[in-house]
Amino acid sequence: MAVELSRRGLFKALGAGLTLSATGWSSQAGAVPAAAGRSEAAAAPGDALQLWYRAPATEWVQALPTGNGRLGAMIWGGVAHERIGLNEDTLYAGGPYDATSPDALTALPEVRALIFAGRYAEAEALADAKLLSRPAKQMPYQPLADLLLDFDRADHIDGYRRSLDLDTAVATTEFRSGGAWHRREVFVSEPDQCIVVRLSADLPGRISLRLGVDSPQAGDVQVDEAGLLFQGRNAGFAGIEGKLRFALRVQPRLRGGTLRVARDRLHVEGADELVLVLTAATSFRRFDDVSGDPQALTAAHQAQADAHAYPALLARHLAAHQALFRRVSIDLGSTPAAQLPTDQRVQAFASGNDPALAALYHQYGRYLLICSSRPGSQPANLQGVWNDLMAPPWESKYTININTEMNYWPSEANALHECVQPLEDMLFDLARTGAVTARRIYDAPGWVVHNNTDLWRQAGPIDGAQWSLWPMGGVWLLQQLWDRWDYGRDRAYLRRIHPLFKGAAEFFVATLQRDPSTGAMVTNPSISPENQHPFGAAVCAGPAMDSQLLRDLFAQCIQISEALGVDTAFAAQLKTLRAQLPPDRIGKAGQLQEWQQDWDMEAPEMHHRHVSHLYALHPSSQINLRDTPALAAAAKRSLQIRGDEATGWGIGWRLNLWARLGDGEHALQILKMLLSPERTYPNLFDAHPPFQIDGNFGGTAGITEMLLQSWGGSIFLLPALPSAWPDGQVRGLRVRNAAGVDLHWRDGRLRSALLRSERGGTYQLVHGDSTLTVALRAGGQQRIGLRGNQLVKQ
Repeated sequence: MAVELSRRGLFKALGAGLTLSATGWSSQAGAVPAAAGRSEAAAAPGDALQLWYRAPATEWVQALPTGNGRLGAMIWGGVAHERIGLNEDTLYAGGPYDATSPDALTALPEVRALIFAGRYAEAEALADAKLLSRPAKQMPYQPLADLLLDFDRADHIDGYRRSLDLDTAVATTEFRSGGAWHRREVFVSEPDQCIVVRLSADLPGRISLRLGVDSPQAGDVQVDEAGLLFQGRNAGFAGIEGKLRFALRVQPRLRGGTLRVARDRLHVEGADELVLVLTAATSFRRFDDVSGDPQALTAAHQAQADAHAYPALLARHLAAHQALFRRVSIDLGSTPAAQLPTDQRVQAFASGNDPALAALYHQYGRYLLICSSRPGSQPANLQGVWNDLMAPPWESKYTININTEMNYWPSEANALHECVQPLEDMLFDLARTGAVTARRIYDAPGWVVHNNTDLWRQAGPIDGAQWSLWPMGGVWLLQQLWDRWDYGRDRAYLRRIHPLFKGAAEFFVATLQRDPSTGAMVTNPSISPENQHPFGAAVCAGPAMDSQLLRDLFAQCIQISEALGVDTAFAAQLKTLRAQLPPDRIGKAGQLQEWQQDWDMEAPEMHHRHVSHLYALHPSSQINLRDTPALAAAAKRSLQIRGDEATGWGIGWRLNLWARLGDGEHALQILKMLLSPERTYPNLFDAHPPFQIDGNFGGTAGITEMLLQSWGGSIFLLPALPSAWPDGQVRGLRVRNAAGVDLHWRDGRLRSALLRSERGGTYQLVHGDSTLTVALRAGGQQRIGLRGNQLVKQ
C-alpha cells in the first residue's frame, strides 16, 4: 500500500498522547496524578523479574520487546493510541544473489605481494578496487508493519503502569479510565507461531477502538469481518531486486460488542474483551529459495491458533518459554533502589547500590536470546529480531568480527543451548556459500567467510577492505559450536559439526603464506578487525587474532580426529602447521601486540573499540593468569592502554576480559559503565549507540564470568566477585564436560556449591588458592564447601 512515512511520524508523535512530567505523566487533556491505587505499589519481591514504567514509551528504545525467535513485537504501551511494532526474521531486502568480484582471484597475488613489501596503502586501494563484493553492501533487515490501535475513550487516567515480565514473556499495560480498570497483554507464542494481544476491562462493554496496519513496505491491506490481511513484496537494495513476498494476518476474537469494517480498518464497539491473533511469514525457504507461500503459512498458523482459546494459548506459551527461562536463577541481593521504575534505576545505577538491577540485566540478556533465537528461526542479528527502520544501522544483519559471536556468549553457561541451533544452521549455509567464495577469490578448497553476512549468506568482503578483508569470520563463529560440544559432550553432535571444522581448516592449509620477514605461516591479506596500523591502512599479514583463532581451530580439529577416529593424516598436518603460526608477543610498552610487528603505540586510534588481539584471553583461554602469567599481564596492559570507554558491545567485551583477569572490582566498574544511560536505553536495550543487542549479551556473559568460569579443564568458583555483591546465589549455570553448578555465598565468602554431572567425569574446582578434584558418575552430584580457605566435599 506504499504507506506515507509522514503518517508513521505523526503516529509516533501522537502514539502515546502523553508527555512526561515530574510527578508522573500528563495527557493532552491536562495533568493527572502519578500512578496510584493497585499499580502505585512499588516493585515487590514478585516483581524482581519485571521491567516497569509509569509512562508510555515516546520513542522506540522505550518500547518493550517480546518475541519467539521468528516473530518480534515492540509494545509502546500507549493509552489512547497504541502502537505495536512487528518483525518477521526473514524479511530482508533483496533476494538470492552472488556478489563475488570477478576480478578478485587475478588481483589477489599482487595484493599479497604489496602487503609483504610493506606497501599497505597501495594494497588496500587495490583490494578496494578488485576484491570487494559487488555490490559492496549486503541486504538490510527490515520491519514488517505496525499494528495500530486507536481507542474511542481514554480520559481521567490514573494508576498507569506498563511492564515486561521476563518470567512469563508477557508485556502488560494497565491503567484506570472512566471508572474501569483496563489491562492489555501481549505475548509471542513459540508453539503456536503467533503474536497474541488481549484487551480487557473489569467493567463490561468498555473495549471500543479502531485497529489497522501501517507499514513502510509496499503492499495492500484487505479487510473483512474475519480480520486483516496485509501482503506485499519486499524492497530491493543496492541493485539487488526484491524477491520475497510477505503476508500478515490479524484475526480478532470478540467477547461481547460488535465488529464492523470501515475502509482498511476494523472497528470494535462495546466489547467486554478483544483478543487479536497475528501471524506473519515470507516466501523465504532457504538462502537460495524464495518459493514459499506466505499466505498459506499464515493461514495455517491462524488455524493452529484457532484451535485454542486464549487461556490455552497463554498456557502453551508459558510452558515453552519457562522451560528455557527458568533453568537459571540469580540473586545478587536487593536494596530499596529495586523498588523504583526501571528507567530510574538505570539513571542511578552507576552512583547507587542496586545489585538487583545487575541480576535483572543478566536475566534480560537470557530473555532476549530466547526471544530472538529459537530452533527454526534465523540467528539473532545486530538487533536481535527487533527493527523499525527500512535502512537500519549497519543493515541490522550479521557482523561476524565480534557482534554475532557476542550474541551467543551467554548461551552455554546460561543453559540455553537450544538457542544456538539457528547459528549452527547458518554455519551449514555459510559452508556452502563460503566454498564458492573460497574457490572464486582464493582458488582454495574448504570454505571462508569474511566480516559480515546476511539472510542470503553472502561470504565475501564488503564496504571497504579496512573493515572487511578478514577471512576469519567463519572460524570465530565455529567456536560457539565447539562450546556446544564442550558443554554437552554429545558425540553425535560432534560428528554432525565435524565437516564444518574440517572445511574451515582446509581453507587455511591451502591459503596460509610464508612471511618472508618472520618465517611464520600467516594469513595474507587480513586485518586486525577494523583497526588501522600506523601505515595508513588496516590490511596486513598475520595479525595476532588470526593466529589465535587458528590455534584454536587446528587444536579442535585435532581433538575431533582423536575423539572420532578420523582424519589422522590431516590432524598431523595441522599439528605441524599450528607450530608455525606466529606466537603471541609482548611489545615495548609491556602490551600484548596486536600485529606481528610492535606497532601498537603508534596506531592512530589508541582507544579503539575493538580489542581483537585479546581474543586469546576471552572468549578463548589460550592466555590466562594460571598458565601464561606473563602474557596475561601483557593482555592487562593492553586493556589499560585501550581504556574502559567504548561502544556498548566494546564495554561488554571489556567486562568479560576483566572478569577473566580475576578483577571483580574493575569488572563492576565496567558493568556500571554498561548500565549507564549513555550505554543502556530505558528498555534496557544496549546503546552502541544506536541500539545493538550484542552489548546486552556481552553484559549477561560478563556477569556470569564474574561468578563462574569454566576453561582449561577447571571450574572457577566466584573468580571475580565484587565486594558490592557480598551475599547471593545462582542456580542452574552450566560448565564444560556436561555439568551444572549452583553457588551460594555470604559475606563475600563461598558457603556452598553443588556440582551435577550429566554424563559423568572428573572435575577440577578452583576457589582462590584451593583446588579440589571431584569424580562423578552420570547423574551424580556433589556438594562442596569451605573449611578454612580450602574446598572440601560436604
